[in-house]
Amino acid sequence: MSGPATPTSRRPSAGQLQLWAGPAEEVRDYRACGHTLHAREEVFSAYWRFAAERQAIFHRRAAGAPPPWTGDPILGRYKFTNVYRSCDRTSQALISSVIYAVPAASVQDVVFRVLLFKTFNSERTWQLLQREAGPISWGSYSFAAYDQVLTAARARGERTYSPAYIIPDPPFGEACKHRNHLRLLEHMMATGLPAKIAAAADLRAAYRTLLGYPSIGPFLGYQFAIDLAYSPVLDADENSYVVPGPGALDGIAKCFAGTGGLPPADVIRWIADTAPEHLAERGLEFRDLWGRAPTLIDWQNVLCEIAKYTRVSHPHICGTSGRSRIKHEFIPWPRPVDYRFPPKWGLPPSRTAGSTPAAAGA
Repeated sequence: MSGPATPTSRRPSAGQLQLWAGPAEEVRDYRACGHTLHAREEVFSAYWRFAAERQAIFHRRAAGAPPPWTGDPILGRYKFTNVYRSCDRTSQALISSVIYAVPAASVQDVVFRVLLFKTFNSERTWQLLQREAGPISWGSYSFAAYDQVLTAARARGERTYSPAYIIPDPPFGEACKHRNHLRLLEHMMATGLPAKIAAAADLRAAYRTLLGYPSIGPFLGYQFAIDLAYSPVLDADENSYVVPGPGALDGIAKCFAGTGGLPPADVIRWIADTAPEHLAERGLEFRDLWGRAPTLIDWQNVLCEIAKYTRVSHPHICGTSGRSRIKHEFIPWPRPVDYRFPPKWGLPPSRTAGSTPAAAGA
């Protein structure tokens, strides 16, 4: 899809300065898929430095090294997600405690458990349901029981949804959001979604299937498709398809003064294809995930995070969000994470989730 990076450097002429929010900057041109990308060199280089250092922080923490884990004052102060989406705490809970926690789970149960967990996107809510209405499976599911647990949590003032991103309220006529989401899950199961996901030819097909359900838009549909691809139900390559979210679009707008008409998804694919060249040119060492290279969603992740990082490092660079500060400061998680990943990734046994649900079609 993408040829090697072929850069040329220039500075914008006086007539072009209106394209940049700050002082004159070096703009470097790269050819990609027949288009010319106009990279803001300072920000684009910061993208690669961020990726290398954020991944180095991950490995230092995973190895049990004591803080501080970085000399970068911005990375040291503020909260940023990992380069690899699968390494973030919520994804780790999904992989270890939801998908691979029940040996020989059916396709129906795996899909139901994944979508229930990701609807709330909260390990605390999952544990609450598991403790008070579990064990969680489609066969033992009860709207009344789940509603009672979630309603009681709301009455106690507990947050049941993660604030990480907005989960729209589906239109099923219930008086509160969690009841509408339980109805949506019932609708998904009743219309054979598990079998449709198991039969999906690839990530794009699974994504399009999810888009057919109420309140599931492009961002959420893609996130759910990736979550299901962690399981053995969906045999899909994360490098086959990407749907850029708002954060990634913000990051692209900051890294590039223009993309020459290249669609955002193809910009992300070009970044993934040429990553080794960009890292090597800048003298950066990038330690991968125990042999697994970043995929499209991971490089998209970095675009989201550089959009945040540059609110502090390059505040004069305007993106698409209009945001000017980073809201969340970094607070170390009180217990270490035993990082585990899907068996089909072929990582070392010490980093592989221990039990495997039934294969798709079981």
